[in-house]
Amino acid sequence: MMVRVFANLREICGGVEVEVLANGNRVIDILNKMVEMFPEIEDEIFDGEKKLKPFVHVYINGKNIIHLDDLETQVKESDQFALFPPVAGG
Repeated sequence: MMVRVFANLREICGGVEVEVLANGNRVIDILNKMVEMFPEIEDEIFDGEKKLKPFVHVYINGKNIIHLDDLETQVKESDQFALFPPVAGG
Protein backbone atom coordinates (compact mmCIF):
# COMPACT_ATOMS: atom_id res chain seq x y z
CA MET A 1 0.00 0.00 0.00
CA MET A 2 1.23 3.47 -0.82
CA VAL A 3 1.13 5.81 2.17
CA ARG A 4 1.37 9.54 1.63
CA VAL A 5 3.18 11.37 4.44
CA PHE A 6 3.36 15.06 5.25
CA ALA A 7 5.48 17.66 7.06
CA ASN A 8 8.36 16.27 9.16
CA LEU A 9 7.31 12.68 8.40
CA ARG A 10 8.64 13.18 4.88
CA GLU A 11 12.15 13.63 6.29
CA ILE A 12 11.83 10.53 8.45
CA CYS A 13 10.41 8.40 5.62
CA GLY A 14 12.63 9.82 2.90
CA GLY A 15 9.92 11.11 0.60
CA VAL A 16 6.32 12.01 -0.06
CA GLU A 17 5.07 8.44 -0.53
CA VAL A 18 6.17 5.20 1.09
CA GLU A 19 5.33 1.69 -0.03
CA VAL A 20 4.25 -0.32 3.02
CA LEU A 21 3.79 -4.09 2.83
CA ALA A 22 1.98 -4.85 6.09
CA ASN A 23 0.94 -8.20 7.56
CA GLY A 24 -2.68 -7.11 7.84
CA ASN A 25 -5.30 -4.87 6.33
CA ARG A 26 -6.09 -2.46 9.16
CA VAL A 27 -4.75 1.03 9.68
CA ILE A 28 -2.88 -0.14 12.80
CA ASP A 29 -1.17 -2.87 10.73
CA ILE A 30 0.06 -0.30 8.23
CA LEU A 31 1.28 2.05 10.96
CA ASN A 32 3.02 -0.77 12.86
CA LYS A 33 4.87 -1.76 9.68
CA MET A 34 5.87 1.88 9.18
CA VAL A 35 7.32 1.93 12.70
CA GLU A 36 9.26 -1.23 11.85
CA MET A 37 10.56 0.43 8.67
CA PHE A 38 11.19 3.87 10.24
CA PRO A 39 11.61 3.54 14.04
CA GLU A 40 11.81 7.33 14.49
CA ILE A 41 8.21 7.67 13.37
CA GLU A 42 6.86 5.93 16.48
CA ASP A 43 7.45 8.88 18.81
CA GLU A 44 5.92 11.21 16.24
CA ILE A 45 2.60 9.38 15.85
CA PHE A 46 1.94 7.12 18.87
CA ASP A 47 1.54 7.77 22.58
CA GLY A 48 2.68 5.26 25.23
CA GLU A 49 -0.51 3.22 24.82
CA LYS A 50 -0.05 2.77 21.05
CA LYS A 51 -2.85 5.22 20.26
CA LEU A 52 -2.47 8.11 17.87
CA LYS A 53 -1.17 11.24 19.53
CA PRO A 54 -3.48 14.24 19.61
CA PHE A 55 -3.54 16.08 16.31
CA VAL A 56 -2.09 13.12 14.36
CA HIS A 57 -4.57 12.29 11.62
CA VAL A 58 -4.96 9.37 9.25
CA TYR A 59 -7.22 9.76 6.25
CA ILE A 60 -8.46 6.89 4.11
CA ASN A 61 -9.92 8.04 0.81
CA GLY A 62 -10.29 11.54 2.25
CA LYS A 63 -12.11 10.44 5.43
CA ASN A 64 -10.56 10.80 8.86
CA ILE A 65 -10.39 7.38 10.57
CA ILE A 66 -11.93 8.87 13.73
CA HIS A 67 -15.18 8.89 11.73
CA LEU A 68 -14.65 5.27 10.63
CA ASP A 69 -13.30 2.47 12.86
CA ASP A 70 -10.26 4.43 14.06
CA LEU A 71 -7.10 2.28 14.06
CA GLU A 72 -9.18 -0.82 13.30
CA THR A 73 -10.38 0.67 9.98
CA GLN A 74 -9.96 -1.87 7.18
CA VAL A 75 -7.95 -0.75 4.15
CA LYS A 76 -7.50 -2.08 0.63
CA GLU A 77 -4.47 -1.79 -1.61
CA SER A 78 -6.36 0.66 -3.83
CA ASP A 79 -7.24 3.01 -0.94
CA GLN A 80 -5.61 6.40 -0.57
CA PHE A 81 -3.83 6.45 2.81
CA ALA A 82 -2.57 9.79 4.15
CA LEU A 83 -0.73 10.33 7.43
CA PHE A 84 -0.51 13.83 8.94
CA PRO A 85 1.60 14.65 11.99
CA PRO A 86 0.74 17.53 14.30
CA VAL A 87 1.48 20.75 12.45
CA ALA A 88 1.91 24.15 14.06
CA GLY A 89 1.90 27.36 12.18
CA GLY A 90 1.39 30.99 12.46
